[in-house]
Amino acid sequence: MTAVEVANLSVHYGPLRAVDDVSFGAAFGEVTAVLGPNGAGKTSTIETCEGFRRPTSGAVRVLGLDPWAQRTTLHREVGVMLQDGGVYPSARVGETVAQYCRLYNRSVSPTELVDRVGLGSRVTSTWRRLSGGEKQRLSLALALAAKPRVAFLDEPTSGVDVNGRDDVRGIIRDLASDGCAVILATHELDEAERVADRVVLFNRGKIVADSTLANLRSARTTVRFRSSTTLDTAALARHIGLDVSANDDEFMVSFTATDSSMASDLVSRISVWLGSNALPLHDLNVGGERLEDIFRMLTKGQGS
Repeated sequence: MTAVEVANLSVHYGPLRAVDDVSFGAAFGEVTAVLGPNGAGKTSTIETCEGFRRPTSGAVRVLGLDPWAQRTTLHREVGVMLQDGGVYPSARVGETVAQYCRLYNRSVSPTELVDRVGLGSRVTSTWRRLSGGEKQRLSLALALAAKPRVAFLDEPTSGVDVNGRDDVRGIIRDLASDGCAVILATHELDEAERVADRVVLFNRGKIVADSTLANLRSARTTVRFRSSTTLDTAALARHIGLDVSANDDEFMVSFTATDSSMASDLVSRISVWLGSNALPLHDLNVGGERLEDIFRMLTKGQGS
């Protein structure tokens, strides 16, 4: 059984088709990152999977259950981390986690759970006195109280400091290693690239990519290098026959490789052209495209 199955799902708000006939799945033991610009349809899709929104058409099954019709049963098996709110301002960290652990009754130790998310020193603090990152940690702890078979995590590292991000990444990977299906919604592409096994990318209500992260990154090869900011990208593009993008003094050329020699030939042509134009070549790197590059290419024209 697939943990999450979405088949021909559509979600409409009046004339607006927020989600337009999308299908994908999420497996146990994997982290599936659901990405897309604002308004792309990912939030409506995830809310439907969580049982908070009714589909206009199509079918969704989580653990084999209809999340809208059977949400009471389903929510005993699922952990949901909301990005904002959901906790009373005067609720204390330790008491809130303990309450959730009792409600789910899955033999999860509230003390260990509070420590696991790095809030051991804030156990008596109220929600209103927590920083943004600490609120995210508490929301994550509440999702883990269910000892979930499926976990929906919305922006789990938003506002979390550098060390805290390492902790959250470790928790996410531990969940997947224990067999949980983790569905991660985030705008932070670097975070997704660090923890995701699979990527589902939305744009304008449609899925434009659904693949393992490894396959997505290996589909195209990218040559990156640094040089002078005076480099004429149009002239270099004409010379090599490929588009050249620039970010200050960093330059990038991406292409679909049909044989292993293409990358080395391209590097040679770029190097020769730079030398003939008395331009430096620094930090040359050849590899798969970064998730950020793929995201920009597939969602071009829609703001994030």
